[in-house]
Amino acid sequence: MSRLYDEYVKTYKLSPENSDGFHSVVGDLLETEEVNSMKEFEQHLEIDRLQHVLGVAYLSYKICKRLGWDYSSAARAGIMHDLVYYDWRDGETGGWHRLHGYKHPRLASMNARELCSDLNETEYDAIISHMWPLTLRLPKHKVGYVIIFADKYCATRELMYSLNKKYKKRFLSDVEGI
Repeated sequence: MSRLYDEYVKTYKLSPENSDGFHSVVGDLLETEEVNSMKEFEQHLEIDRLQHVLGVAYLSYKICKRLGWDYSSAARAGIMHDLVYYDWRDGETGGWHRLHGYKHPRLASMNARELCSDLNETEYDAIISHMWPLTLRLPKHKVGYVIIFADKYCATRELMYSLNKKYKKRFLSDVEGI
């Protein structure tokens, strides 16, 4: 297995003891009702939004830590990049849910500011620009590019898990092997 895949698989059984310091950076966020409410929403078919943001945050944390970049902002932005409190597939939202890909970065950034009075510019920038190239908003900071990459990587893995029975079986075996 590749190192990136190994780290991604680890996010399904992440704990403070096996997180390489990740929980010390995002533990306060993981204890909030707002972040925990993301478990209620489907993100990519069989994967809930909380699991998705954990994957993005942890991979971003590991990448930035290895490169000597701002891993704290990467982890925190990763947790909050999809911090929206609705199911975008719900037709009850008046049809605007079809524009979710374009609109949710702004909503997530507003919710992140509400949740964290100390949200920094790097975190805000990574959250607001994470849907590039769809939104055409390029990040101003390196961390933002890492969040974009991790988000696309995790989304692809999650869809593979949900749509491919062979991949799902292998993936579950890998998770059990941790």
